[in-house]
Amino acid sequence: MKKLFLLILFFGITSTGFCQLKSKSFEEVDSLQQIQKRKTVIFIHTDWCQFCQRMKATTFKNQEIIEKLDSDFYFIDFNAEEKREITFQNQTFKFQPTGNNVGVHELALQLGTINNQITYPILCVLNEKNEIIFQYNYYLSQKDFKVLLEKLKE
Repeated sequence: MKKLFLLILFFGITSTGFCQLKSKSFEEVDSLQQIQKRKTVIFIHTDWCQFCQRMKATTFKNQEIIEKLDSDFYFIDFNAEEKREITFQNQTFKFQPTGNNVGVHELALQLGTINNQITYPILCVLNEKNEIIFQYNYYLSQKDFKVLLEKLKE
């Protein structure tokens, strides 16, 4: 009985102590907006972008940020080089090859283009009607991201 109790206690502590950010898909957000209106935070990145990887390893591992994103927003972790078709807001977006096994997804271009260019990492925030209300294309530290989330919550 003691072993069972300790096992339950251990898994209870580790599951709450190591919460992971819950990423949604674009299709899920479309459906979820029908149920509960929330702003959507989209992190657009690539596998080769060092600043993107640093944000994933630091900013998006912060417990306060995880809790705030999970409770107050819909969060989408989106690789700009995703090859699958994505349907969002009754429109289908596709991967656009730009060379031999390289390219960019149309949806990344639509959400991440700032001043006619796309630079990673990109943070795009949509309002409850899925309209772009904020775009930012630089690394955000944990501290700066927390400030941004507070302002977005208002």
